[in-house]
Amino acid sequence: MDPLDKNILGLLGADARISIAMLARRLKVARSTIQTRLERLETNGTIAGYTLKLGDAGRQGRLRASVLLTIEPRTQAACLTRLKSIAEVERVFTTSGRFDLLLEISAQNTQVLDQVLDEIGSMTGVRSSESLIHLSTKIDRAV
Repeated sequence: MDPLDKNILGLLGADARISIAMLARRLKVARSTIQTRLERLETNGTIAGYTLKLGDAGRQGRLRASVLLTIEPRTQAACLTRLKSIAEVERVFTTSGRFDLLLEISAQNTQVLDQVLDEIGSMTGVRSSESLIHLSTKIDRAV
C-alpha cells in the first residue's frame, strides 16, 4: 500500500460517502486513478465494505459495555456460536493474557444489559467475566 492508497483510506474513513470525483480533486489525481485504486483495494480485501458510523446523537439511548471473558479450554467454538445468537453482542475479539475473549455489547437500557450479562455468565464454558460500562467517548479513530 503506497501513500496514495493510505490517503484514499484516510478520506474514506472520515466520510465513506465521499464521491470518486471529490476524492480525485482532493488528492489531485485523475478520477480513473481513484476508481482503479478502489477496485484494487476492494479486490485484495483492504476495503471490506462501506458503512455507517453513528455519532453521539445516533447512539443516544444505547448503553455500551466491554465484557472480558475467561473460558474453559476447548470451549471457544461453542461459546462463539452462542455469542453470535445474542443480538446485543456487536463484536468479539480473542485476546492474549488473563482473558480469552473481549466482547463489545450495546443494550437499550440497564435491564437489557443485565439480562445479556446474566446470559453470557451462565453459558457453558464461561469461567469468569468482568464488565466495563462505557461512560463517554473521548477519542474515536476507528475506521
